[in-house]
Amino acid sequence: MLKLPAHGRYAYSPIETRPHFEWPERKRLAFYIGLNVEHFAFLAGLGSDPFGRASARQTQRNFAWRDYGLRVGIWRVFGMLDELKLPATILLNSLVCENYPQVIERIKQRGDEVCAHGRTNSESLGGLWEHDEARIIEETTETIARHFGTRPKGWMGPAAAESGRTPDLLVEAGYTHSLGWPVDDQPIWMRTRAGPLLIVPYPMELNDIGANVHRDDTGREFADMIVDQFEEMIEQSEQQPLVMSIALHPFICGQPFRLRPLRQALRHCVEHSRKDEVWFTCAGRIAEYCATLPVYRDAKDNA
Repeated sequence: MLKLPAHGRYAYSPIETRPHFEWPERKRLAFYIGLNVEHFAFLAGLGSDPFGRASARQTQRNFAWRDYGLRVGIWRVFGMLDELKLPATILLNSLVCENYPQVIERIKQRGDEVCAHGRTNSESLGGLWEHDEARIIEETTETIARHFGTRPKGWMGPAAAESGRTPDLLVEAGYTHSLGWPVDDQPIWMRTRAGPLLIVPYPMELNDIGANVHRDDTGREFADMIVDQFEEMIEQSEQQPLVMSIALHPFICGQPFRLRPLRQALRHCVEHSRKDEVWFTCAGRIAEYCATLPVYRDAKDNA
């Protein structure tokens, strides 16, 4: 019989057969915004291009397009989130701490959760020697801890890229959860050589860089995706508690013509007639809450 390469990190589990649990206050749908705040090299390394489908040759033009995100876009996005009273999980390149102090201060003022996102999205962790990857994880963790006064517990690598040993290295470095595996609509435990790691759902599909840059969907189409996802998941959550997340990048969603329909879509969610069934939260709070649930404690023991 043909045996394909496999990761052995988790067992197959149909969502319809899992034990029952509830989110805080008996809510059914956990909802969070993943806001990617990133720093890029000039004319070097990796980076998206507004006219390309993948990482492109680096030019002053695509550097400036991305730089718009921290000069203009992120402030518009922060304003929108303030208006809608929405928290965010900040997927933070640690080099942002060294180069954009005003952004860091605004994150602190808002009280947003910080999830480590590597040093820079100009590099990828896939394919590195294990000790080199471990050093980058350590450096990222130390830099964020120095600027925020507390270390991050959640991780997603630049472009969500991983090597075959990333989950092991994360647990060894003290991380409790990862956003790097878009495998489920509920958090799941992953096996590592150092103990279990919780995988919190994070979207590859409901993601502005995938939708607006790689697939050429318009800002209005992306907003419609958010509304459709919310409507479908609020109905599905009658059967099982679920997680809905939206991935945003300020240099993409912060463009005015995209920001307007995005604001309308998010307002649809926060003002929905069933909003009392929704836990508007952060990825780290989801992970912390799961750790208190008997069903997740039992699953962790068996991971």
